Amino acid sequence: VIWYQGEANGGRAHEYRTLLPTLVKDWRARWGAEFPFLVVQLPGWRASGPDNVEWAELRDAQALAAKTLPKVGLAVTLDVGEEGDVHPKQKKPVGERLALVALATEYGEKVEASGPAFKALAVEGDAAVLTFDHAGGGLACKGDKPTGFAVAGADNVFHPAAAEIKGDTVVVRCPAVPKPAAVRYGWKNWPDANLFNKAGLPAAPFRTDDLPLTTRRKP
Repeated sequence: VIWYQGEANGGRAHEYRTLLPTLVKDWRARWGAEFPFLVVQLPGWRASGPDNVEWAELRDAQALAAKTLPKVGLAVTLDVGEEGDVHPKQKKPVGERLALVALATEYGEKVEASGPAFKALAVEGDAAVLTFDHAGGGLACKGDKPTGFAVAGADNVFHPAAAEIKGDTVVVRCPAVPKPAAVRYGWKNWPDANLFNKAGLPAAPFRTDDLPLTTRRKP
């Protein structure tokens, strides 16, 4: 199954953390087979406003399903969106990335099918140092320096942050946050995010915190 859906669920992204895994499990149960389920993570789009985060939270729900369920793959398309068009015209990269995920997930081929995936955060003085799985030959960015990062201290207030690639890590700093506690990347509907690996695949948005999602329903 190739699953490219979720735009209409943006305002209920927290609910999608339950809906998508339930769908996968139900379809597999009905067909009596654990067939692969390949999810296209939503691209960038302005949605309710480019700086809002409901689509970031929906992307996070999609990534969670891929992380927690067997044979569920994720094709990241953050870089092929169009701010003013919910149906972006770049289809070829989506198909190519899905093919890589299928080769790795179902056919066991040793291909790099993922962009950089957040692994761990270490705090060194005023710097947040991020490490990644799936570096794909090394980290890279499209531009002079990595963009799309924000950092927060103990007050949980996120500020745009400068980032640089150092070997297999990304080092994030912000003068307003001398003691970083959490980092987010690409955490907007339409993020200016440009981290890739040298295999040419984009990093999926991520957050290192577990703060309540904005789309979580109030009791």
